[in-house]
Amino acid sequence: MIKYLEKSARTMEDAIALALAELGMTEDQISGIEVLERAKSGFLGIGAQPAVIRVSYEVPDEVEEPKAAPKAEEKKAAPAPRKPLEKKPVEKKAAPAPKKESENKPAAPAVDENADYAAVRAFLSGLMERMGVDADIEISRRDNGGINVNLSGSGMGAIIGRRGETLDAIQHLTNYVVNRENDKRLHISVDAENYRAKREESLVHLAEKMAEKAIKYKRSMALEPMNSYERHVIHTALQNYEGVTTSSTGVEPNRRVVVSYVRPETPDNKPQSREWA
Repeated sequence: MIKYLEKSARTMEDAIALALAELGMTEDQISGIEVLERAKSGFLGIGAQPAVIRVSYEVPDEVEEPKAAPKAEEKKAAPAPRKPLEKKPVEKKAAPAPKKESENKPAAPAVDENADYAAVRAFLSGLMERMGVDADIEISRRDNGGINVNLSGSGMGAIIGRRGETLDAIQHLTNYVVNRENDKRLHISVDAENYRAKREESLVHLAEKMAEKAIKYKRSMALEPMNSYERHVIHTALQNYEGVTTSSTGVEPNRRVVVSYVRPETPDNKPQSREWA
């Protein structure tokens, strides 16, 4: 009788080794190997596919008959020990049952990492390995249903990059990979050593400083090019700042915020001819 066994692994050689180990055979003992799918490495883990193989092997019909015999004997012999079990008090042996339930209850928080958590951790672990960075990955749930990821460890400078550009790219890739097969989009925020909180604090300080200069010199002040998130921080910090207004100009990636001075409104009893001149 010919039987088949399918196995998948990172490479075809690993898949064949797994199949042979499970069967307890060598390549000379099997009938053949069929490659169903070849492995693909992808780019940064995106589009990677494992190798899938099918091993065919021959099993004599006689092998199955002796296996069935001991099972039947075991089933027939099973009624014999039932008598002593009925004589013993069952209530004392029922005590271990609640222990199993109590063991399952503390294990519930450990299963906090659902499919989304696992997908985020798997992608970032592979990415960190390819970048040669040993990072601890901490994942937590956000109030709005999203996911917060904080990376920590040595070599975080390479993860953050210039003005957080590498960190933004990692966040973009993580959102793409995790959400490409999800029906509902999940927002994933990736941070490293609380860089984003520190960066946001410095941006607010910068916004207030530029607003003071705009009022002092009564002219517009242009900031350095920023990404959409950083520009949003500047706009939010100055939206209620008296005497200035903000706007964005330019094209990505050189789009920047301009802090403009706003002249105070003139009283109604003063002539306004100069303003229209």
